[in-house]
Amino acid sequence: MPPRRRRRNQSEQQGELNEAAQLADQLQQAGYTKRDIARIINRDPSLVSQFYSKHKGAAFVPALRQVLAAVETGGITDLPELAAIAARHTHRRTTASGARARVRTKAVLITPTGSGTGRVSAQAIASGSARLRPLIAEAARLGLRLAFTVRLTKTGYVHPSGSRSDSPGIRREVIQRADHTEERSYGSAQTGGFDAADFARRVDAAGGDVTTAVHQWLVETGRIRPDAQIIHFEVRTWRPR
Repeated sequence: MPPRRRRRNQSEQQGELNEAAQLADQLQQAGYTKRDIARIINRDPSLVSQFYSKHKGAAFVPALRQVLAAVETGGITDLPELAAIAARHTHRRTTASGARARVRTKAVLITPTGSGTGRVSAQAIASGSARLRPLIAEAARLGLRLAFTVRLTKTGYVHPSGSRSDSPGIRREVIQRADHTEERSYGSAQTGGFDAADFARRVDAAGGDVTTAVHQWLVETGRIRPDAQIIHFEVRTWRPR
């Protein structure tokens, strides 16, 4: 599939792009979106936008260089593989004294209507998706409903795409990718979703490992194969009517 040309916004046209933005541009010309780039460096997509608007991203330049080289000369296109390459070349910021800088974290946000979203990709999933645990715990405390999306290789699913045995009532949210993976959604506001408290208990029983808890549920309910690996995971919450 040929890469899509994109139109630069006004903030990008006003000044010269820093190196992080230039590398992000080259990856987009190779067919990747800003969201893909964010997954590769295991950060929020808003940070990639700030490469352009706020000239951020210097800490990710070595990783982005290696990723671009892997794409252009190594022929690697799989996002998890590119994320693994980026992880080896991503280093924590340091303070003026040379000490490691503290990581800035965003508070878990659930709106008064109960709406909340959290997502993680390959690197965080491998370590248990720990930053989603507070979101699920807060949703349970507030008595909210929950739905989630997972991404696996196609062969990891038990049922074919669109099967009502897989996710009854969900007629969309099956996204097929060029790297032979699929994203599938389980639960929605229309179908009622799942009790967040039940998933919070499952996470607690798994020692706080969100990835393991969700993987076990998918296996127990006959949706994925035991050896399947989750490579993208997203949680959504809302208040039941």
